[in-house]
Amino acid sequence: MNSRLLGTAIVGLAGAIVGSFSMMLYASTHFAGVAGPNNQPPPLSAAPLASGGSDQDRIISAVRRVEPSVVALNVTVNGQQVVPVDPFSQFFGGGQNAPQIQRFRAQASGSGFVYSRSGSSGLIVTNAHVVNPPRNVGTVSKIEVLFPNGDRVPGHVYSTNVGADLALVKVDGYNKVPPPVEIADSNKLQQGQWAIAIGEPFELQKTVTLGIVSGFNRTEPIGNGEGGGMEFKGLLQTSAPINPGNSGGPLIDIEGRLIGVNQSVASPQAGAQGIGFAIPSNTVRTQVGLLQRNPGMHQGTNVGFIGAGLVTVTPDIANQLSYHGKGVAVQQVVSGSAADQAGLQPGDVIQRADGRDVTTSDQLRQIIQGKRPGTTLNLDVWTAGVKRLVSIKVEERPADVGAMQQPPQGQEQP
Repeated sequence: MNSRLLGTAIVGLAGAIVGSFSMMLYASTHFAGVAGPNNQPPPLSAAPLASGGSDQDRIISAVRRVEPSVVALNVTVNGQQVVPVDPFSQFFGGGQNAPQIQRFRAQASGSGFVYSRSGSSGLIVTNAHVVNPPRNVGTVSKIEVLFPNGDRVPGHVYSTNVGADLALVKVDGYNKVPPPVEIADSNKLQQGQWAIAIGEPFELQKTVTLGIVSGFNRTEPIGNGEGGGMEFKGLLQTSAPINPGNSGGPLIDIEGRLIGVNQSVASPQAGAQGIGFAIPSNTVRTQVGLLQRNPGMHQGTNVGFIGAGLVTVTPDIANQLSYHGKGVAVQQVVSGSAADQAGLQPGDVIQRADGRDVTTSDQLRQIIQGKRPGTTLNLDVWTAGVKRLVSIKVEERPADVGAMQQPPQGQEQP
């Protein structure tokens, strides 16, 4: 019996050895094309882990690196507001017949980050609209810089560039200024990479939101809350939530480097969600470097402006004006503006600008905005059947242009 069992075991072992050899031979001839060099198994195709751990670890590390250099800016604005007339008092002979002007003091807030430090002083980057309110609102009387350690330090505007919506705020006599934020090359950004916003939305200090780089070279109008504002070009789009108070704060990458300055969010009234905008870091590097070298500089928009509401001539407008042809009609003229001083009037039709035919309001607006402030714009104008040449000295477009006088629906004052 024992000898019979031993024989069976020997036969089974031999079969296993032969089977294994056969499988090895089969694999060497059938899988050679998918194996690595020398028929070694191929490497795994999964993406390698980011250096330093998971993305979450790197995001946490980036926030810890930058957060100490992010500040809140509390701004006090002194201004005037119009108190409407009480309509009922007029019927009974009481009150005033004209609106009353009342002084007020308001508080605003924004974010910023340390750009440079030297001794006991430091320069803070923020948006110009945080420390430069529209001229019809009032003037800044006080800026308080709130550091992450709880210190509140007086600050003052060092220089501003309204056209780029960037400003520098300086603090003096404070020897605990955190280190500057490192600036990345925004030209190397990739769509879909992580973007981290840090700031003080709704005065909630040290708030962090996460998203991705959504797009590049966006154009977005930034309003002033009263129907006015400016149009900014070349913006970075991000899905990181940006809320009131985030303005001026840093948008950083996963390495803790600045990729943009948070500026605005698409209007929620339009149904937009997760669409925020930031000024790219390369623009920040260039413009803030200029501001640093020129203390006291207050650079405007550098955009041409004449102060007229314009509309493309349509068949209906042509009938109303008894005009035959193409051109751009003047709908409104701002009192005291360059257009007003040159004699433009509602109902005029502009046919040519600097010798070029104009057939749409957008076309004429681009010509006006492209003129350097202080230069002359020559217009061929039709007025009630009479053609005349009008020369206008182009002004610089105010940042709060819409607040001076609201243009007709859908139109813009160039």
